[in-house]
Amino acid sequence: MEFTIKTLINASPQEVYDAWLSSESHSNMTGGEAIISGNIGEAFSAWDGYIEGKNILLVPHNRIIQSWRTSQFEPEEPDSRIEIVLKDINGITELTLIHSNLSESGGHYRQGWEEHYFKPMKKYFSSK
Repeated sequence: MEFTIKTLINASPQEVYDAWLSSESHSNMTGGEAIISGNIGEAFSAWDGYIEGKNILLVPHNRIIQSWRTSQFEPEEPDSRIEIVLKDINGITELTLIHSNLSESGGHYRQGWEEHYFKPMKKYFSSK
């Protein structure tokens, strides 16, 4: 299963990219503790350990691809994959998130992205 969602963030692609890959900023941006880096191949965790994965491809200020799984995944389930594409539109960022390789029951993650990432990210960047 796969889905694509988009949102607009009142920040530059560089600001969004840098915040996503910073433990402190990612934690502040989402409200859950994150341990993450901007290095390909490194593991990360987010939302107080609920999410785990690895940085697969990083194109500075443009694209982030990560393996991704939550504590709700069954042990035998493969990691899913997220791809984040950041596009500048007149000084704000159009963020496109493609979440793929999910089980058929993974559709609920769409709402999770909206509620636990996009909504707090908009608030975080509006206060900067």
